Amino acid sequence: MRTLISTAFISLDGVVEAPGGEPGYRNSGWTFKHTEFLPESFEIKGREQKEASAMLLGRVSYQAFSPVWPDMEDFADYKVMPKYVVSTTLTEDDLVANWGETTILRSLDDVAALKETDGGPIIVHGSASLNQALSDAGLIDRYHLLVFPLLLGAGKRLFSSTDKDVQKLRLVEHEVYPNGLQKQVFDVVRDVAR
Repeated sequence: MRTLISTAFISLDGVVEAPGGEPGYRNSGWTFKHTEFLPESFEIKGREQKEASAMLLGRVSYQAFSPVWPDMEDFADYKVMPKYVVSTTLTEDDLVANWGETTILRSLDDVAALKETDGGPIIVHGSASLNQALSDAGLIDRYHLLVFPLLLGAGKRLFSSTDKDVQKLRLVEHEVYPNGLQKQVFDVVRDVAR
């Protein structure tokens, strides 16, 4: 079974956002406005590109990333990587031609089936709504979080507010950087039937 990894820039109070900012609330762009940039604190981002074998996105994140990422040298490894977009409305005509092989998945069942295929880890960037649905369905295996020392209030949340059973996590990697960022890598602990 393939490992599904959710990766996010996240504030201490759980807000997630694209690094360049998203319109709609006053703290948009917080990832670059309020924290000193230290390359070493983003080491995990380069590692993710090297270790992942596919990328999974929601429709909104796909439509935000696909016009920009294919031509960015920083994301060159993602250009050739197979991409999967979870959407009930996206069509083949909506896909960009310069970002490699892209497959549209119509449901979380399709994501579960993808996890059963051969191959390496699948990385999920952005996609707040998709992350919530994947987590609630028990499909995420690992979280790569860069936690920013900020409280933002309004904004998209990585985790849903669904009333559900406790989900245990195991911290497998952690580092604190001089700019206050914390790298936190958690494996999802699955209850094993006896």
